[in-house]
Formats: sequence, structure tokens, C-alpha cells
Amino acid sequence: MTTAVDLPPLAPLLNLNAKRTYAVFASNPDAGMAQDGRSARLRLAVKIADEYKDYKQLPPALLSQQTPVGPARPKELTRKAITAGPSAETSRMIATIDTTPEQRPSSFASASKLSQALTLHKTTRTIKPTYHPPWKLVRVISGHLGWVRSVAVEPGNQWFATGAGDRVIKIWDLASGELKLSLTGHISTVRGLAVSSRHPYLFSCGEDKMVKCWDLESNKVIRHYHGHLSGVYSLSLHPTLDVLVTAGRDASARVWDMRTKAQIHVLSGHTATVADVKCQESDPQVITGSMDSTVRLWDLAAGKTMVTLTHHKKSVRALAIHPTEYSFASGSAGGNNIKKWKCPEGTFVFNFSGHNAIINTMSVNAEGVFFSGADNGSMTFWDYNTGTPFQNMEDIPQPGSLEAEAGLFCSTFDMTGTRLITGGADKTIKVYAEQSQ
Repeated sequence: MTTAVDLPPLAPLLNLNAKRTYAVFASNPDAGMAQDGRSARLRLAVKIADEYKDYKQLPPALLSQQTPVGPARPKELTRKAITAGPSAETSRMIATIDTTPEQRPSSFASASKLSQALTLHKTTRTIKPTYHPPWKLVRVISGHLGWVRSVAVEPGNQWFATGAGDRVIKIWDLASGELKLSLTGHISTVRGLAVSSRHPYLFSCGEDKMVKCWDLESNKVIRHYHGHLSGVYSLSLHPTLDVLVTAGRDASARVWDMRTKAQIHVLSGHTATVADVKCQESDPQVITGSMDSTVRLWDLAAGKTMVTLTHHKKSVRALAIHPTEYSFASGSAGGNNIKKWKCPEGTFVFNFSGHNAIINTMSVNAEGVFFSGADNGSMTFWDYNTGTPFQNMEDIPQPGSLEAEAGLFCSTFDMTGTRLITGGADKTIKVYAEQSQ
């Protein structure tokens, strides 16, 4: 007969075995612990190096886009600064880091210096904005029978023209708001207007695919520019050349010789309606904003895209070029929907944050007052240099209109920059002016 044998408990045996193993392999416990600490640090250092070795400094392409420092970029420095320049300390720090790849140190110290410099560089824009007096509505002009889609002020600042869904172009006296003339000829909505500063011509375009040149001495159409395959939504005159640029629903912008009516270039590349086009004297001489959510900067001589800006998430409906500063803004829908860009490369400067609506029109004057008007009737006035909003307003539809007719479609400052003219869905033209002190 066998009897049960009680086995000793397992825990003490395990402890004894562990102690003996430790005594064999780590006779000096303090040294073993120190070795563990060194191993942990080494492991962490290897992990950090693997994770962050590619992010210790900016790539050369991004580093070259930082605010120019020193005598390396005299062309940009001769321009008026778009934003407040960096402090001397920031410039010095960026200058010491902005070296060639062979000279650039690869230690963590350089990365921390770069991050400090860029942090300082970002804070240089948070300067106090320029004071601008508030704006108020001073006149409402009625006369159109459709949505007012386009407006242009003549260079002499005596009158302005508007085009609307009623297919009529109307000429108004700027001082009194009285109707001077109505021009008929379009068979659909007039979407774009421009008055030449070098010739007695008014140019118009519309959803009827037509681009017309009006002689303001005889008030008759003297030229047609044929070529667009669908509605023409925007046009712009080159400030120094006898060149007209139009854009529309056929996803192209077209460059015309004003005199001969010849089509010089078809600026193709956009994949959706080109909603706005702007011309300026220096490169990029043509800028387009499209429903494909991109902005393109064009080489006018070659007729090709120089840069495509893909920052916007939704369709770009409006562009505004600053009259004296070498920069422009683009507007679309959604958050961070108005962006400022520096020419000639189209370097992103900052977002105008706060006007969360579908932006249909934007204008900027020489004093740095920047206006944005939206599809829902909301309006914002900004300080252009800092992106600070200083006034928000709502477009009030004229009596008898629906609340839904509070949308804004077009805007422009007069030649002095002291009056703003807008056109909207309530079929009226509204004139705003700075409030006197």
C-alpha cells in the first residue's frame, strides 16, 4: 500500500533558483543595474535616431522658402515686405542654420535651433494690425431685373458699369448713383466686365459664350472674340499690353490680342470651370482660380503653367491682387478658405481665418483694406497685412426680396479706395464708404 508524499511548496524553490542564477550571471548587483540603465539609454537613443533622423532640419526646398535673409535674394528684398519682417535675432538664427547640406550639422542641437528660429519667425506676423475706420452702407441702387454678377469702375473714377442676369450692362454715375446708359447685346447673364485704362473700350463676357468689346465713344460693339466652348465667367485686361484674358466653363483661360481678335494662347490644365482670372504687370502675369480647387500661375509668354497651388480643399471662386504689393489672395468655401500668397512663386503666406462661408468675391485697396463677400450675404473687412478681421457685416436684401437673396456676387473698390461697390442676389448695387472720424 502506497502512501501520499507531500511535495515542498514551489514558490521558495523558484526564489532559490532565481537567486542562484543571479549570483552566477551577475555577481556584482550594482554593476548589473548600471548596465541595465546604459542599455535602456542606448535603446532609446537608437529608437529616437531611427524615428526622427529625417526631421532634424527642413528639406532645402522648404528652407529656401523662408523669409529671405542677407544679400542672397535681392530681388525679393526690393519688393515691399508682405508681412512684418523678422527681428534681427530671428534673421541671425535662420542665417546660421540656412547653410548648404554639407555644412549643416546633423546633431539634435541644430534641430532645436531651427525649431526656435522658425517659432520666432512665425511670431513675427502677430504684429499689431493697422487701424482702419469702419465701413457703412451709404447707397442702394436699383435698376437691374436680375442678379448683379459683375462690376467695374472706369479709370477716371467718374462712372462704373454693372452686368446682370437681365442681360443688360448698365453705366452708373459714381457720385450720384444715377443711371447714365444701358447697353444691350448679350443674350444671357453678363458675368464679367473690364474698362480699359489705355483705350476708350469696355469689355464684357457672359454665359452666352460671347466676349464683346464696346466702343465707349459710339456705345456700340466693335469686336467679338470667338473661341470659348461654353459660358465665359471672368475676364481681365493686362495693365500694359494690348491683351485680354478670359476664362469660363470650358476649363480654359484664353489670351486674346485686343486689336486683331486673334487667340494667342489657350491656357489649358484646369479640370473644371475657371471661375476667376486676374492679370498683373509682372510674373505671374496671369493667375486663375478654378472649381477644381486649384490656383494656377501662368507664364504668359509660353502659355504654360508656372505653378499649381493645391492648398484649397474646395472650388476657388474668387481672386484679388493687391494694387501695389506683390501678392494676391484666393477664396473658396469651408474653413481656412481665404489664403494669401506671395509672388512670383506663389509662396503661401497665411490664412484669413473666420469667414466660414462660400466666398464669391474679394477686393483689396492700396490702404490694405481687404473685403470678402459670401454666398450667404456675410461680409468681412480685414487688415490685409496681418489677416486680422476688423468688421463683420450682413448684406440686407432690399424690401420685397427673399432672405435667400442676400448673396454677394461681385465687388470692387473705386480708384481712390474709399468706396466699395457690391452686386448681389437682390438685384441691387450697394455702395459702402469708410465712416469719417
